[in-house]
Amino acid sequence: MAGPAFRAAAVRVRVPATSANLGPGFDAFGLSLGLYDDVVVRVADSGLLIDIAGEGSETLPRDENHLLVRALRTAFDLLGGQPRGLEIVCANRIPHGRGLGSSSAAICAGIVAARAVTIGGDSKLDDTALLELATEIEGHPDNVAACLLGGFTLSWMDGGAARAIRMDPAGSVVPVVFVPGKPVLTETARGLLPRSVPHVDAAANAGRAALLVEALTRRPELLLPATEDRLHQEYRAPAMPESAALVDRLRADGVPAVISGAGPTVLALVDADNADKVSHLAGEGWAANRLDLDAQGACVLPLAAPSAN
Repeated sequence: MAGPAFRAAAVRVRVPATSANLGPGFDAFGLSLGLYDDVVVRVADSGLLIDIAGEGSETLPRDENHLLVRALRTAFDLLGGQPRGLEIVCANRIPHGRGLGSSSAAICAGIVAARAVTIGGDSKLDDTALLELATEIEGHPDNVAACLLGGFTLSWMDGGAARAIRMDPAGSVVPVVFVPGKPVLTETARGLLPRSVPHVDAAANAGRAALLVEALTRRPELLLPATEDRLHQEYRAPAMPESAALVDRLRADGVPAVISGAGPTVLALVDADNADKVSHLAGEGWAANRLDLDAQGACVLPLAAPSAN
């Protein structure tokens, strides 16, 4: 049986940073942010060549162990077979180990690029299959759903299969991220979570998560109460005390702030009038960035398109 045919031309994929949880939506909510990695993939005659610029350029492997390559290989298997060789160029802007979905970005870039470079790939691996594959590689759907779909996503597992819906955040919401200098491993942060939580805390989070859907899509004035969490942030605080303290300080000032994903980045959701002021509240030791909301998610771009900042 003949294997797949591949495009001769390179493909360029852009993938956004993401923030998961958003306070009460633990392992369910995701938000796509206007900070991007770009990946160019070309099928070659033989071998594997990887060039990396930006984040991770000094630490990431340049062989089959690179997460992007592993995602490409997994997707190619589902698409019918591996190409003879690959040339990959990565321009990374998403910080690593900071709770901004860098691993999900690599996974989504790999599977979207594999589909794009395979002739007939769209019919062999549709969008639902992309989400299921990305979730299988990542282990949970919250970040990959937001990375693939853009906007504000709610994801869940249904009979072992990942599912997600996409919503449009209110246009007045402006994300501000406070990125610390040192990373925290997701495994470390997740390892601090208890096996059970008090029923009253679970009930409180259920209500706040429901409120967050309304607040983030239609009534941003409710974002402060809607982002209150009792399930994970307090338990993870020992691994990121400076981040926890910044969240407490911002919230005391009326700023809707949460730990982004597993941390240690802090995410504030504010309006345009307050974004610049809020970005100066963290003090030294933090890189504060006012970002746009990303509405598109992972996408294939023309090679000649200007790079995103």
